[in-house]
Amino acid sequence: MNNKIRVVVVDDSALVRGLLSEIIDRQPDMCCVGAAADPLVAREMIRNLNPDVITLDIEMPRMDGLDFLSRLMRLRPMPVVMVSTLTERGADVTLKALELGAVDFVSKPKIGVADGLRQLGADITEKVRTAARARVHRLASPPTSTAGGAPNAASAAPRPSPMAALGRLSTEKIIFIGASTGGTEATREVLVNLPADSPAVMITQHMPPGFTKSYAARLNSLCRIAVAEAKDGERVLPGHAYIAPGGFHLSVERSGANYVARVQDGEPVNRHKPSVEVLFDSAARVVGRNALGVMLTGMGADGARAMKTMRDAGSFNLVQDEASCVVFGMPREAIAHGAAQEVLPLAQLAPRLLEWLRANAGVATSRV
Repeated sequence: MNNKIRVVVVDDSALVRGLLSEIIDRQPDMCCVGAAADPLVAREMIRNLNPDVITLDIEMPRMDGLDFLSRLMRLRPMPVVMVSTLTERGADVTLKALELGAVDFVSKPKIGVADGLRQLGADITEKVRTAARARVHRLASPPTSTAGGAPNAASAAPRPSPMAALGRLSTEKIIFIGASTGGTEATREVLVNLPADSPAVMITQHMPPGFTKSYAARLNSLCRIAVAEAKDGERVLPGHAYIAPGGFHLSVERSGANYVARVQDGEPVNRHKPSVEVLFDSAARVVGRNALGVMLTGMGADGARAMKTMRDAGSFNLVQDEASCVVFGMPREAIAHGAAQEVLPLAQLAPRLLEWLRANAGVATSRV
């Protein structure tokens, strides 16, 4: 047991507590060491049992799950996987949990909870494994939020810097970002530091259907660039960021003198839909040396091979460093594939992009 991942389950439903405990205990590398019906009981279990990971519901008696998560990440930071029905119909609540420091989330089925949870067993246990390896950080103070759960844009958005403006910049340049576990907040950190005249940004964040629209709206409230879910066939414009909709692949194509977004259904690539591989492959093929690639925190290897293809086509590629990643899997694989020109802490990625763009402002080159 000393070598197993120790998990505490926190959920007000006795049925769900039993099912999650059963799912966890069936795995050879993890065990459920405790199950709590509310956060106050969970608090004592965490003190006494010292788990590696907790699974946490949102809607519970005596203390709301988000309040508990906020206190936990300030006082005793540890990996948390949210498991709640609210995460499916209330994407804002899920994003708030990720903002507070939760590593990942799983949505409980609305009906047929027992069968549904068992079907999700592999997904749940994979996310628990990832969480056990995640790097979590202490929450300094509760983020200022609106009633909807998103941070207040006036207080959260950075003040424009006089050095931030890029001036007249070629519309040929496009920034491509790939991210997975921990990536919602990492992507936010990059985007809020881009000026209004930034090149277009295309983003694939591993996220299921139903969440990316709220995520885009939240980022749009925080950023100086406009952020939205990508729509098939729309023109890709400077000063805008386009997020792959959950359940669809995002890529870029050329239409005459313009770039356009392509949003398509299809088979998962590297087990993901949307897949970073699909987006980065199109960047290499269509944008070539006018592309800037950014690989952020995430589990697995999605996008690593395609990012190397981007570099071979002449792109400028940045990769997030291990110390600032929640999970170093995707960045590590990108580095191993030889895809990275530079490896930097998260806080330095946007400044480095701006520095490179200033040095290359107006320099548009035809695709190889």
